[in-house]
Amino acid sequence: MRVAVTGADGFLGWHLRVRAKALRPDLEVVPVARPDWPRLPELLAGVDAVIHVAGINRDTDEVVRDGNISLARDVVAAVDGAPRVVYANSVQVGNGSPYALGKAGAADVLAEACTAWGSAFTDVRLPNLFGEHGRSSYNSFVATFAAAAVAGESPSITDRPIGLLHVQNAAQALLDGLTGSGVVEPEPHATSVGEVWDTFAEFRSVYRGADVPDVTDAFRLDLFNTYRAAMFPLGYPLPLVPRSDQRGRLVESIRSHGAGGQVFVSTTNDGFTRGEHFHLRKIERFVVLAGRAEIALRRELTDEVVSFVVSGDEPVAVDMPTMWTHNITALDGEATTLFWTNELYDPEAPDTYWEDVRAGTRR
Repeated sequence: MRVAVTGADGFLGWHLRVRAKALRPDLEVVPVARPDWPRLPELLAGVDAVIHVAGINRDTDEVVRDGNISLARDVVAAVDGAPRVVYANSVQVGNGSPYALGKAGAADVLAEACTAWGSAFTDVRLPNLFGEHGRSSYNSFVATFAAAAVAGESPSITDRPIGLLHVQNAAQALLDGLTGSGVVEPEPHATSVGEVWDTFAEFRSVYRGADVPDVTDAFRLDLFNTYRAAMFPLGYPLPLVPRSDQRGRLVESIRSHGAGGQVFVSTTNDGFTRGEHFHLRKIERFVVLAGRAEIALRRELTDEVVSFVVSGDEPVAVDMPTMWTHNITALDGEATTLFWTNELYDPEAPDTYWEDVRAGTRR
């Protein structure tokens, strides 16, 4: 099944493509980024479905209203068949704002086209989204708070209730729309602006000592992964403090304020590599206890590689950010490494997706 994703270079578009790559290998995803728009007819030729994510949310009222409708018309004009369409709409439709009018108008354009084609249309109305690699002061207040917490700042807050949906859950709703139709409204998590900031402040206090906060709740795990993404890579490695006496040395390599998870230790022979995978949700920590090693990570769907050379002589922790494929390679002899994850390994749902760090950009 060939599926075109518009807005492929945006916050939601990137998360959608990573999730499709991990969980839907049966899909051939055709990314349509902003610079690709002039090639829309070429890229949409022969696709079985379109997930329309591209949109305009910041500009003059007129551009926001009319621009979203125009993007939908461009999609309809570009297809050469009768693809099913899944639309990333907003729960704001109906509130009378230029953004809501534009999103509703775009939905009407797409729905009318699908009716004419005799194909399915799924209107996914999304609430406020948050997640890893959101842009501060742009994608959501959550991204702004995460950046402030990492920087040691305390923003001015006007508290109010709010519903939030992690962007990976939004991506799943869009993928589910490929086999459905009608209006879908994913259920957000009920919280408040103040509660989100208090949670980030707690994370900052606990995690500065390399302790892992309580992430047994799914919403807190999503917020913590968002916080860790805001820290990466400048906030890593996390220093660990060895304690020594006449008996030897002790290093507290993992202190988890909640989930116990799973720990194992392995040796890696000189020049050999372990890992080469990424995760969508789980936390994984590497601590080299003896020898030297290079930990390398690449953000999915990019060529952006970050690496750390670490040694058991000066123990540190490197926690793998979600949606970065990662590995560890022994240098100058055998390396002994402690690995920890926040959840027990489940072979039915391992949340482990194989991908070489040095493989380069993958769609």
